[in-house]
Amino acid sequence: MTSRRLLLVNGPNLNLLGTREPGIYGSATLADVERLTADVARELGYELRAVQSNHEGVLIDAIHAAREDCAGIVINPGGLTHTSVALRDALTGVGLPFAEVHISDVYAREEFRHFSYLHDVAAVRVVGHGVDGYAEAVRELVAKIG
Repeated sequence: MTSRRLLLVNGPNLNLLGTREPGIYGSATLADVERLTADVARELGYELRAVQSNHEGVLIDAIHAAREDCAGIVINPGGLTHTSVALRDALTGVGLPFAEVHISDVYAREEFRHFSYLHDVAAVRVVGHGVDGYAEAVRELVAKIG
């Protein structure tokens, strides 16, 4: 049986969406992002489970658990993008296709944000399309899942 569920993972500080640097991240809240992502997943015949944490281990545990009942993962790792080999290892270890999403154009920002530990293993990357990038990532990931 193929699972019809996606895991949405949002990393550190994304709980502050809507108030954190709105000039960079916009005014949409994390609840708005989760609703948008769930709506697009539902349109494509998928359920969505969402997790956000400021703690790397919580995110890794959620990724590990996704092996049991998810077909893919959509992840905005936040600052962990640039620092976490452990997050990369969790994503590659579970063997699920995943989409890496960034609300802002990380390549137009500070140089340290230009590197991603996930870029070469992600099935899909969406960078700099605002919160609409989550919807784009779901569509592209589901197309790759088949």
